[in-house]
Amino acid sequence: MSDKKNNNSVHLFEGWAFGKINYILFTIGVGLLLIGYALMATGTVSSFQSLTLAPVLLFAAYIIVIPLALVYRQKK
Repeated sequence: MSDKKNNNSVHLFEGWAFGKINYILFTIGVGLLLIGYALMATGTVSSFQSLTLAPVLLFAAYIIVIPLALVYRQKK
């Protein structure tokens, strides 16, 4: 057997499905989750912050931003 290197090898991030934009969107989604849970925890029980603002941020993170980060593909 010869010790020739195989030039067809794929490096770690060349075959990776996620790009820079995917990671940015995912980071924004996680940030929205953290802010939403922090607002929910620090607001009083019947405040606008706990009843409206925090759930809207959590909804946006779970239903819009994180799934968008998972399915987004850049056009070549």
